[in-house]
Amino acid sequence: MVIVLICYGFPGTPVTFSRPKAAPAHQSSNSTSLGSSNKRKNSNLILIFGISAGILVFAIISVLIICSCTFHEGKTKASPKESVKPRTADAVAQAGSFPHPSSTRFLQYEELKEATNNFAASSILGEGGFGRVFKGVLSDGTAVAIKRLTNGGPQGDKEFLVEVEMLSRLHHRNLVKLVGYYGSRDSSQNLLCYELVPNGSLEAWLHGPSGVNCPLDWETRMKIALDAARGLAYLHEDSQPCVIHRDFKASNILLDNNFHAKVADFGLAKQAPEGRTNYQSTRVMGTFGYVAPEYAMTGHLLVKSDVYSYGVVLLELLTGRTPVDMSQPSGQENLVTWARPILRYKDRLEELSDPRLGGKYPKEDFIRVCTIAAACVAPEASQRPTMGEVVQSLKMVQRITEYQDSASTISNNRPNWRQSSTTFESDETSSMFSSGPFSGFSALVNDNISRTAVSSEDLHEGR
Repeated sequence: MVIVLICYGFPGTPVTFSRPKAAPAHQSSNSTSLGSSNKRKNSNLILIFGISAGILVFAIISVLIICSCTFHEGKTKASPKESVKPRTADAVAQAGSFPHPSSTRFLQYEELKEATNNFAASSILGEGGFGRVFKGVLSDGTAVAIKRLTNGGPQGDKEFLVEVEMLSRLHHRNLVKLVGYYGSRDSSQNLLCYELVPNGSLEAWLHGPSGVNCPLDWETRMKIALDAARGLAYLHEDSQPCVIHRDFKASNILLDNNFHAKVADFGLAKQAPEGRTNYQSTRVMGTFGYVAPEYAMTGHLLVKSDVYSYGVVLLELLTGRTPVDMSQPSGQENLVTWARPILRYKDRLEELSDPRLGGKYPKEDFIRVCTIAAACVAPEASQRPTMGEVVQSLKMVQRITEYQDSASTISNNRPNWRQSSTTFESDETSSMFSSGPFSGFSALVNDNISRTAVSSEDLHEGR
């Protein structure tokens, strides 16, 4: 129904309302059918749009599933190839999983916990910069020393991996043997299980209560010096690639019940690249008093840096002093700084002798070992001997003592012997000290033992 409102057109004109005539019946019917048709078209469009959207979503999901399956299959196929490649400690650390060297046992945490009586304080053997060492017995009855590393974050994990990798492939009678290990990044537990070396460290015997009550005699000190030199020589010359210990010191030389020495703690060790004589290190690591000057000043780590550290240990064996002793007079706190001027004069060498030796040592042997120590701590790395040369020289010192009774008889058959200011020298074989600042001390006598024979013997006995 339509209502028509007629307003006043002019003032005074009344407003009238009129009812229009009804529309014809056929016109109303047409309007209704048109509205219904439009509704049906709208419903069809919505249905078509919904179906299309569903198909599109299904297609996208299907493509994603197919891509995911393809990627997973490719990764699975690639993993065996990757496992064949040798993995360095750094690569393993980045991958987020620990290596499992076939030659080293992976021990369960519960077994190590039980072996140490839940890491009881009564089981502690010692404590270092990387954690505590506990004495324990494994389920098979093996006596072990278990090092529980402190959580050092990524750097601590890296050092743990380095030590596992190093010890799993380095085998020598003068290196501490790795029995097994446990590592878990999730629980931040890193443990190394070593053979138990029961007689403590060289540091404890030289500077601790053991040395006070029962000081080491000359023969024992020389046995320790030779064993430690053999261990380092193996790392430098017989290991492929060459290994630089980087933290060689008295506390890392462990002694068995017969006072044979084993080199320990490879947490800071570095592999020197093949064909290079130096290694660029980003950080200077080590122990104050043992670090070589070129490494401390430049960060260049050399094989000869270990030789310097060995020289410091040899001076400890000769003098009984620690590398740094702040109780000494001014200018004498550092062992090397104090000893160097004395080492240049034969008539002053007795000043270096450890009073606890009581003068009970062969004087000529003492001079020869002082010569070796002086060369090892030379300021320039190029003037230091190799550890292989140190081993040969110490072995010669032993043989000189063994054969000194027959030296005069043998010397009658030797051509052109001559005596230098401090020791003897032969025309046949040049000494490792025949040049450099310590050439005045010069050679160690062969005494009917050629270098060839010594080298052959070392190959047989593993140095």
